[in-house]
Amino acid sequence: MTKAREIMHAGAQCIGEDESLYKAAQMMRDLNVGSLPICGRDDRLHGIITDRDIVIKCCAEGRNPAEVKAGELAQGKPHWVDAESDIDQVLTIMEQHQIRRVPVISEHRLVGMISEADVARNLTDDQIAHFVESIYAAR
Repeated sequence: MTKAREIMHAGAQCIGEDESLYKAAQMMRDLNVGSLPICGRDDRLHGIITDRDIVIKCCAEGRNPAEVKAGELAQGKPHWVDAESDIDQVLTIMEQHQIRRVPVISEHRLVGMISEADVARNLTDDQIAHFVESIYAAR
């Protein structure tokens, strides 16, 4: 059975909860990603921030991304999978919560990220169709 560790992008980088959204946007640009995990002073996952979050929850509200902290957008409990979770568990989490990216945790530390593209590379056509339908169902 395929494990999360086998399909994840290793070495995901966090934005600190006290770092600005401006810094988060620069990191996304430099890493060529659309989201970043938010880690706290305790080096634990506190949430995920997306490029869309920065636009909708900061810029569109007339706020200055250089002044807004990433931690301000870390709302609710973040969803994640254990590095030893099998692909069915990964799919379940992503489908239940309609999320396109999920952090991978091992021994309480972030070790990688799984995107919908990572998952799709490991599914049959029927599984991909079900996954897409679940993730993009009316929100």
